[in-house]
Amino acid sequence: MLDFAKKELIMEITQTDVLPAPLVKETIEVSGSVAVLEALIAEGVDTIFGYPGGAIMPIYDALYDYQEKLNHVLVRHEQGGIHAGQGYARSSGKVGVVFATSGPGATNLVTGLADAQIDSTPLVCITGQVFAHLLGTDAFQETDVMNITTPVTKWNYQITDAVEIPEILAKAFYIAKSGRPGPVLIDITKNAQIQKFSYEGYTKCNHIRSYRPKPIVRQQYIEKAAELINNAKKPFVLFGQGVILGSAETEFKAFLEKSGIPAAWTILGAGAIPGDHPLNVGMLGMHGNYGPNVLTNECDVLIAIGMRFDDRVTGRLDKYAKQAKVVHLDIDPAEIDKNVKTTVPVWGDCKETLPLLTTAVEKKEHRDWLRKFKDFYEREVEAVIQDELHPTSGELTMGEVIHQLNILTKGEAIMVTDVGQHQMVTCRYAKLNNTRSNITSGGLGTMGFALPAAIGAKFGAQDKTVVAVIGDGGFQMTLQELGTIMQTGIDIKIIILNNRFLGMVRQWQELFNERRYSFVDIASPDFVALAAAYGIPGKYVSERTDVAESLKTMLNYKGSYLLEVMVTKENNVFPMVPQGCSVAEIRLK
Repeated sequence: MLDFAKKELIMEITQTDVLPAPLVKETIEVSGSVAVLEALIAEGVDTIFGYPGGAIMPIYDALYDYQEKLNHVLVRHEQGGIHAGQGYARSSGKVGVVFATSGPGATNLVTGLADAQIDSTPLVCITGQVFAHLLGTDAFQETDVMNITTPVTKWNYQITDAVEIPEILAKAFYIAKSGRPGPVLIDITKNAQIQKFSYEGYTKCNHIRSYRPKPIVRQQYIEKAAELINNAKKPFVLFGQGVILGSAETEFKAFLEKSGIPAAWTILGAGAIPGDHPLNVGMLGMHGNYGPNVLTNECDVLIAIGMRFDDRVTGRLDKYAKQAKVVHLDIDPAEIDKNVKTTVPVWGDCKETLPLLTTAVEKKEHRDWLRKFKDFYEREVEAVIQDELHPTSGELTMGEVIHQLNILTKGEAIMVTDVGQHQMVTCRYAKLNNTRSNITSGGLGTMGFALPAAIGAKFGAQDKTVVAVIGDGGFQMTLQELGTIMQTGIDIKIIILNNRFLGMVRQWQELFNERRYSFVDIASPDFVALAAAYGIPGKYVSERTDVAESLKTMLNYKGSYLLEVMVTKENNVFPMVPQGCSVAEIRLK
């Protein structure tokens, strides 16, 4: 922390009869690097994920003296660092913080920035940059990180003068976490990190001129929305991550229980209400549940809350819910009417708008309508779910592994998934009792996300069991982060569902390319031996009789553990809405 022994007394004397009390400002000469770390402490940051390098070395040098206040996690790759920051933000609800150096360090963040941008994850990434006088000269490890990252950040800024650091970092944290959250990147030239300046403390930002993070709530639209809902015979709620980001889970539950409306979730909205809530009718989208997809095209009022009508949810837009009047609650006005035409827009933070809407709606029960969802679910159980979760012969399925995991975790674990078939299976079948318990790459679909994100999730929620479910393909993209687990000693449970294929691509090639399996047959190392090389115990499972006991051993082990489960090679994830089809054309087989 700063030593304010050297301070100046500054007296402001005005032309009045009474001499005012002295205005004392404590100032001290500090480097830009120290100012960066002071800003993080003032913002309540406790964990940084990063990788040092030449252009950010002054900040790392200053960090040497701050190790009691700031925990730095040395990742093995900058992409691993930013995914860890995402996992931390998603599990904790705080802003994730990431350090990287210039050039390749900064460009290695780009995938994670794009992922965080589309999934509305609050991050502050701080990159080092070459000296200001070298900018534009193609200096060693110089890249134009501002222009590279502009499309994939909520805001970015380059600091060349240390005096700007406190104000710019205050803005960075405010922008990252306010309104619709997102990633911010601050690039700091090396001279600004070294430069000394008169530091007068840190003031958090709570307002920026021309930036309105939350739209003004318009009561007339609340009333119009309530009128539509009250007159509806078949209302249907679609909810996304906006409920979680707005910390509006309680308000959302109150709205559902008063209105009696069935509700389905996007994969990022999973966990906003418990999976076994009687009004929770399942998952939307390409591999979502049968009823929510089909009945989207039968409802008369569609109420979208904190979701953006992604193409994976809507299928063909020209055939999507054309019969329904649409009420859309969202904090980001840009999402209103972007994909689906809205009848009544309700701008604002859903934590503020939902209670207003709850007050205005009538208490109802839609028993016959809700029964229809249950009927569709029973058809789905018979056609798909029974064989996926309770097979009696043949090779292991991904679903039965998740089902056995549910029995042991009782829905209390944080589930972190990579991208592919295992992701869809886990999102479909994992039991989730709590909010912020489903962490996955939604909009970007980033393979390699899960292992580093699980590390970050554990640092963000150390009292929770964190289980990473990963495919054999995605695991090999960021497996170097086993080194981060080894060095930190953090407790992560890793399940690799190994089908010896890039499974989701293979499924599409089977269904739509006449089984022309083009470069999807992937070989893998001995994952258990690999984990052992990093000091992480593990087990290989291929028999159904060993699954439950092996999962129990993994969960009870004090420390990280890797379980490789061999699953059937050519199993497909159903239901499925084929690309280019309506959600009502969802296939059960």
